[in-house]
Amino acid sequence: MSKKNSGLDFLEDPDALTGQFERAEYFFEENRNVLFGVLGGIVLLIVGFFGYRYYVSSQDETAQVELFPSVYQLEADSLKQALNGDGKTPGLISVADNYGSTPAGNLAAFYAGTALLKQGKYDEAIDQLKNFSSSDLLVQARAYSLIGDAYMEKKDFEEAASYYQKAADYKPNKFFSPSYLMKLAVAQEQAKQNDKAIDTYNTIIEKYAQSTEAVSARKYKSLLEAAVGES
Repeated sequence: MSKKNSGLDFLEDPDALTGQFERAEYFFEENRNVLFGVLGGIVLLIVGFFGYRYYVSSQDETAQVELFPSVYQLEADSLKQALNGDGKTPGLISVADNYGSTPAGNLAAFYAGTALLKQGKYDEAIDQLKNFSSSDLLVQARAYSLIGDAYMEKKDFEEAASYYQKAADYKPNKFFSPSYLMKLAVAQEQAKQNDKAIDTYNTIIEKYAQSTEAVSARKYKSLLEAAVGES
């Protein structure tokens, strides 16, 4: 009975082993440039990845140092200094612009948007807040809500409603979602989207019955239904 070729003959046969080496050597010689190019590309990717992480980390440390005084000024309602700096510190807008790829720079955009909204600079506030992103339960929904507030001030009620909807839909919870839904219903009423507003009030009443907003939702729903019935 013939012995089947296991594919490992070269382990038993020195000549076969020599042949394997020769073929490998020939393949390497024929494809030297390609192999070195692929290897070099992999090395560059690895070096680039860790280099970028180190760069972002070091930039974030700098951004945190520059961010802290501006946050303190914001909490003290020194909005102009918080946004533009005081000659010693660069201010929130500068930190957001210069370090936007870092966590601290990203957070600076949120603070800058909040300050600009307080100043009544709604378009600038919207731009900053749209540049902010977070997976945090509280802050991202809050950013959406603030954008909605800015659009409400601009009387763009449909756009305001779209951002209040985003705030309400972002990781829904009994603590904050009811307030975002109330804002949504008000924006929908202002946009003459009465059916949607009634549905939103119903959502508050049914899903968040124990919330303080549920009491207001019942009241405003009744008033809206009466007004729609009279029209």
